[in-house]
Amino acid sequence: MSRWKALPAELDPRVRQLLVRLRRLKDHNGLTMRQLAARTGYSAKSWERYLSGRSVPPRDAVEAMARIGGEDPTRLLALHEVAVAAWRDRPPGAPEQDAPEEGAAGHAVTEPAPTETVLTDAGPSAVAAVAPVPAGAEAAAPEPEQVTTSATRAAGGPRISRRALSIALVSGSVALVLAASAAVFVAVRIMDDDKGGAPAPAGHASTAAAPPAATKAAYSCHLERADGHWYAGNSRATDSTVAYGDSGPQVAEVQCLLRRAGISPGGIDGMFGPLTMGAVERFQRQAHLDVDGIAGPHTWKALRG
Repeated sequence: MSRWKALPAELDPRVRQLLVRLRRLKDHNGLTMRQLAARTGYSAKSWERYLSGRSVPPRDAVEAMARIGGEDPTRLLALHEVAVAAWRDRPPGAPEQDAPEEGAAGHAVTEPAPTETVLTDAGPSAVAAVAPVPAGAEAAAPEPEQVTTSATRAAGGPRISRRALSIALVSGSVALVLAASAAVFVAVRIMDDDKGGAPAPAGHASTAAAPPAATKAAYSCHLERADGHWYAGNSRATDSTVAYGDSGPQVAEVQCLLRRAGISPGGIDGMFGPLTMGAVERFQRQAHLDVDGIAGPHTWKALRG
């Protein structure tokens, strides 16, 4: 465990109580200043200043320390509020120390020039002296947890924490995604309306009438024999070619003649589909013709014979 340098004797007891609790949390978790900085977002130099009693840490830093130590932050934050009030109420003539840092409250953070000797985490008894930092040196290299725009620096405005900046960026990204999604949804709805109205609610049948199906011609078979040939009343063709995909009265005539020959084409609908083609092939095999599934002159002659 690190051996801490004694806190300033003139430090208010309420501030001292907060810093003692924070020191214990750091030691209990075995963290170095660098590790503490990486896990809280506040630099190691800042934590050295906070824990040596030269400045009151910001509210966000106290809350982050509570999370690291697995403690309920409520008590630590209450101590922090009391410590900030005590720091501001110091009596006139008290030794000069840094102003309390209140990054969470939106106040500017005062950067001191560290000249005191503070404890490092190099070992149980290692103590390192921090060399004096020339005035203005820190202004050239701002601490990691703070981001200041040139406009706010010139106007004396508050600095913006990286955490607040990250939250703002994430919120803006989410809002942009939601806006884009809404625009896509509206566009789809408009397209649906242009195509014939909004879709029916879930769980209800649509009341829109289905498009009328193509009207099929009605065919029937009126078989009669004339001049030694069979006719079904749909076509008198004898040498035309009817094949898969054709439709009309000649196909209906072939279907009627196939049925007369005892081979079912599936129906008399005038459509030369797979059933009709299969029936033509069976008839051709039965009549000892070339089996090609096409009703040509030879097949017509056999069907009408």
